[in-house]
Amino acid sequence: MAQGLVRKLLPGFLAVAVFMTGDGFELTFLSKYVVDQGFSSSQASLLFTMYGLIAALAGWSSGVLSELFGPKRMMLIGAVSWIVLHLVFIGIALPSHIFWLMLVSYMLRGMGYPLFIYSFVVLLVQTVDPGKLSSALGWFWTAYSFGIGVSGAYLPAWIVPKIGEYETLWFSLVFSAIGTLICLFFMPKTHNAKLDTMSSSDKMRELARGVTILKDNHQIALAAVLRVICNLTLYGFPVIMPLYLATHNNGGGAWYRVTEWSTIWGLLFLVTVVGNVFWGRMGDRFGWMGQMRWWGCWLCAVGTLAMYYVPQFFGRNLPLMYLCAVVLGMGISAFVPMGAVFPALEPEHKGAAVSANNLASGLTTFCGPFIATMLLQTVGFAGVCWACAVCYIGGSIMSFWIRPNQPGLPERKSRRSRKLAA
Repeated sequence: MAQGLVRKLLPGFLAVAVFMTGDGFELTFLSKYVVDQGFSSSQASLLFTMYGLIAALAGWSSGVLSELFGPKRMMLIGAVSWIVLHLVFIGIALPSHIFWLMLVSYMLRGMGYPLFIYSFVVLLVQTVDPGKLSSALGWFWTAYSFGIGVSGAYLPAWIVPKIGEYETLWFSLVFSAIGTLICLFFMPKTHNAKLDTMSSSDKMRELARGVTILKDNHQIALAAVLRVICNLTLYGFPVIMPLYLATHNNGGGAWYRVTEWSTIWGLLFLVTVVGNVFWGRMGDRFGWMGQMRWWGCWLCAVGTLAMYYVPQFFGRNLPLMYLCAVVLGMGISAFVPMGAVFPALEPEHKGAAVSANNLASGLTTFCGPFIATMLLQTVGFAGVCWACAVCYIGGSIMSFWIRPNQPGLPERKSRRSRKLAA
């Protein structure tokens, strides 16, 4: 990891991994747990949808806010808000069985993790050499994936059968609190001298640039659409797959137990732990866009459809589902360079560019569950999976119009050309 990265930032990667472990605990079972409490599958989907909407707004603001007020400060604000609202959700809203209170507390909690993790991305953009940024982001997404997907999936698979879903939600607080403490005591303090000379109106204009940049730079607008597409399944599947694979709701087959689904989902993230580093280096060496166009989009399309059709044709077959998870995990991790594409497209306003990336990333957490909420009752699980697959294929086509200037790539290509000529 030392390659191109500053040693003092290593605690940040650890903080992200530990904090996102706590955030990821609920993904493999919360939708089913809500349905088991007497609510409909549409209400469970709505929880995730509104959570994603708030996450999108928090992600958008995190880039510019981090530049103005410092990444560490914004990380701590995000972490504390997550912990407080999680306590409200599990301590008051869930026991009361009042849906509007569950909805409000859960959706507001959605602002916590984007402020925490995307503020750290800003610190990477400010610190790491642009030619090695994709590799650095590969390590960031590895920490994120290990937290939210590997330990965040396998630990609940072991804990839930022993203490139950509700108690597991309480246990998740331990990890988020530890991640917050790592950030507080070991992350470097940051200061932005730009803040001292800016008026309130200047600060608001800088914040707004995170959205207006989508209008002013059409390539960033296209990149934002691709950013939304690339993780549709990552945030849509936690809503529908526990219902599809472990219940008979809306045509589900109940082929697996929820704990088995947790191991499938955990394997997907385990693959991304390796894939994020691999694709990060491949993107820096051979090009960001081609990698995402041919590997990211198409592996995700194939893996998404396979997750639906393997149980239909082969019934209960864990090895094949594990293979589907591997394919989908490699596809998702191939999009690692997205975080480097945005600042490369707008090098004079990196904070606004990162904010546009974060807004699109947050919108993914909204759009994935939104597609499920809108389509589940009409076209079922198959329609949701096909809608995501079509989006991936469309993203592959759209990527031809996104042409970032990738630092270091032209020089390497010319050196290889000279060697071949000699």
